[in-house]
Amino acid sequence: MRMGLAWLLALATLGLSLSAFAGPILELAPTTERAALSPSLAYRHDTTGSDRAEDAWRRVPAGEFAPLPGGKDAFGFQSGAFWFHATIVNRNPDEQRWLLVQEYPLSDRLDIHLRYPDGRTIHHVGGDHVPFSARSVRYRHPNVLVELPVGQPVELLLRVQSESSMQVPLQLYTPAAFTEVSRDAQLAIGLYYGILLALFFYNLVLWISLRDGSYFWYLCHITAFGLVLFTLNGLGFEYLWPASPWMSDHMVPISICLALIAMLQFARTFLELPQRSPRLNVVTIGLIGFFVVFGVASVWLPYRISTPIASRAVLVGVVWIVLTTLHVLRRGYTPARLLLLAWSMFLLGTAIFTLLAFGALPKNFATEYGVQIGSALEMLLLSVALGYRYAQLRHENQRITNEANRQLERNVARRTQELQQALVQLKDAHTKLQDSSRRDGLTGLFNRSYFHEGFDRMLAQCRESRRPLSLLMVDLDHFKSINDRHGHLVGDECLRWAARCIGRTLRPHEALLARFGGEEFVVVLPNHDLRGAVAVAEDLRRSLVDERCEAHGVHVRMSASIGVHTVAPDAADDIDDALATADKALYAAKANGRDCVRTSISAA
Repeated sequence: MRMGLAWLLALATLGLSLSAFAGPILELAPTTERAALSPSLAYRHDTTGSDRAEDAWRRVPAGEFAPLPGGKDAFGFQSGAFWFHATIVNRNPDEQRWLLVQEYPLSDRLDIHLRYPDGRTIHHVGGDHVPFSARSVRYRHPNVLVELPVGQPVELLLRVQSESSMQVPLQLYTPAAFTEVSRDAQLAIGLYYGILLALFFYNLVLWISLRDGSYFWYLCHITAFGLVLFTLNGLGFEYLWPASPWMSDHMVPISICLALIAMLQFARTFLELPQRSPRLNVVTIGLIGFFVVFGVASVWLPYRISTPIASRAVLVGVVWIVLTTLHVLRRGYTPARLLLLAWSMFLLGTAIFTLLAFGALPKNFATEYGVQIGSALEMLLLSVALGYRYAQLRHENQRITNEANRQLERNVARRTQELQQALVQLKDAHTKLQDSSRRDGLTGLFNRSYFHEGFDRMLAQCRESRRPLSLLMVDLDHFKSINDRHGHLVGDECLRWAARCIGRTLRPHEALLARFGGEEFVVVLPNHDLRGAVAVAEDLRRSLVDERCEAHGVHVRMSASIGVHTVAPDAADDIDDALATADKALYAAKANGRDCVRTSISAA
């Protein structure tokens, strides 16, 4: 009975204590390991940001705090400060130390006030304008360890002021529950950045090997967007600039601008906009220029101005890339299909991130990590698209190379044929030139220089076969009188006629006939002894006498004196000896009254 009275007295005391506090009450059941504060929060917007904690404590019981609109803890970009109030009662006797976590890493400053029933007030600070070491647990989200005695109502008063998006997703965790949740979150983030690193190094090797500009700008896109998410996830403040509030604020718009510049430049290169769509290329270059200027300006612009503009610019940039990709795809550029799918995934994730930042979507796993999921899919698809584009380019290059090779083969064959024809013509020309250099220009007979070559060759053949060789010296009689009487034109025609007549006579004998000089001709008769050579000489003399030469209407009687000399196979005579001997026989014929044949024996 006494125990029942004691419990009733305790409940009455607790009820009186709770009635002193205004606002919703969050009760932590004995089995609770984590609890969201949003359903139990009341808030007030201090538009001037001038209220102090004492002012806020007075406004709580005055009813100036209202429940969260629709239970949402995201208000978008707002000026001033926001105050939040909740009353927490811990019913878990095993957990009196809880970790209060604001699961949004970009808030500038958090002032956390805890008021206990005994009147004690404890003040904690957090946010990225406070050194990272001020956090109770080394973690990317602002956090603080709070004492929640069992069964005692503890009032929480939180002031948040930030130039970033006003998001206050507050959670209470037991240490064990927070360890589990943070482990899972870190694993998810590690997987994401592991994918990015794998894609980065894979495409870095391809870029070093191929030197394709698309791969370079893809690497810039991965790096810049990885930096964006590293900043938005609070990892930049945790690992890179834990003591720099300026970097925490300004790296968001700067990294977004870098990512957009790389994205647009990648799209320009991949879609070959300078060649395929010069107008869209100009607009894209204009957007790149804007983001370069805006990125530089973000160094000085206030965070509350630069970050909303940068957040909206992400949508603008991605929508423009999607529209450009659609335009190029309609013109038949098939690699743009994968690019369109990739940017669509990225656009979806970016849209979720932007709508969350402006308070249009509630905070949950899909909205909080939507940009990571969308960007991971986008980067995977972009890598696939690069591979597909490279394969197409290689196939096209192979086709062009094969066509060029075929064309080259046709050109080589044609040029080879032309060269062969040219060589034949050159050979003919050379033969003609060589033949013309051997021949007399007036009569067409071989000249004296070629006669020496031919005589040596025929003399060697006759000696080898042990057969005689005969030499005839032919001189036209009284030829000077023909020139003097009828002129040189008639004389030249008489020389040509005599050459033809001698040639016809010698044709059956395989003789070598040459003009020796002036009106003299020389004949080599292989395989002819002296008797045979004399017979040929007589035939030649008679043919000149029997035929009449008609030149320019003038009939001229022609005759010739002929000297014959035979070289025996074992004789040591050379060409000069043979010519000298035959010339003596010729002079003997002239001395004997001309128009006759004399031999070297009779001349001797």
